[in-house]
Amino acid sequence: MRLRKVVLLVLILAGCAQTSRFTFQHNDAIQYKAGIHNHSAVALPSWGGIVNIIQRYMFETQYDQAPSKPIPISKLMPNQLKALPNSKLSVARLGHSTVLLKINGEFWLTDPVFSESLGPVYFMGVSRLHDIPISIEDLPEITGVLISHNHYDHLDAKTIRALHPKVKHFFVPLGNGQNLVDWGVNPHKITELDWWESKKLGELTLTATPANHISGRILFDQNKALWSSWVIQYKSTSIFFSGDGGYSDIFRQIGEQYGPFDLTIMENGAYDESWSKEHMAPEETLQAHQDLKGRILMPVHNSTFDLAFHPWYEPLANISHLAKVQNINLLTPIIGEPYILNAGSLENIDLIASNIRWWDEYASTPRYKITEK
Repeated sequence: MRLRKVVLLVLILAGCAQTSRFTFQHNDAIQYKAGIHNHSAVALPSWGGIVNIIQRYMFETQYDQAPSKPIPISKLMPNQLKALPNSKLSVARLGHSTVLLKINGEFWLTDPVFSESLGPVYFMGVSRLHDIPISIEDLPEITGVLISHNHYDHLDAKTIRALHPKVKHFFVPLGNGQNLVDWGVNPHKITELDWWESKKLGELTLTATPANHISGRILFDQNKALWSSWVIQYKSTSIFFSGDGGYSDIFRQIGEQYGPFDLTIMENGAYDESWSKEHMAPEETLQAHQDLKGRILMPVHNSTFDLAFHPWYEPLANISHLAKVQNINLLTPIIGEPYILNAGSLENIDLIASNIRWWDEYASTPRYKITEK
């Protein structure tokens, strides 16, 4: 496992030390003209920083990087999805940052990754920690796919190649469309958006909003494509999908302009002091949710791939503790389990509590434990 993570880091992080001018095809786009992406500066890692991270992965003591037994999965069946009411918002987390939404009877996916491993070389990639709750073959027709950025844990070539025949529209930040075309997606299905740009599909509006992050898939393409968070609005329902990004007051700005949000789907995992500017720690995730004026928080970006130094269950343990202390409505479903949201409240179709600590019994040792107060 350590060797795979080091290989993946060498192939991906090494490119972060290469600076380059942004080369979007949209020469009139604000981001292209300005030559800046981040609301708050996120520096590309130096070679020294990259070497330090690799040394940590090689030699730093790590524990509970993977579950001691299989993570519980709720298998999601096509008939379940069909039975979800068209008049309400339904949500099911499929793993990492992949979330299936049913809005007005239509299905949407965020950052779909269905592969068994991550990286430019699959057999040397970071392996999935749990089964996939539903196959691509069993998915219904997907009205839209939202991509936040082009890192391997958010934009997966195998998944896009298999998925795109079922998808009507792909929405990506500027500069990301060509990857999809290379993987077989019809260009007419792809919409690229700059920050603060919106696209209407009937009564549904999508807006690409800022995020503090970086992009790149190979050595020489660092920061040549934009990254974003997403706002989804349908009538009186509003959803925020964070993608990846460090904490800043941009969340407050988005909250003031588009909030309150019925549901925020927020990055919460794979954080570390070495990349704290482009990823949020759990307390920052919670604060961002509050800045957004969110009603229900679903933490993602955890429990599927081992991409950091912390125990696999730490992100969920931390944010569960913090949410309880601050009385935040937290949604931490078993992966694959669908929930129905209506006017800021949750109704689970199986009548199971939405914030169960399903991960606690899967920690292999008691060395890390958040004490509830």
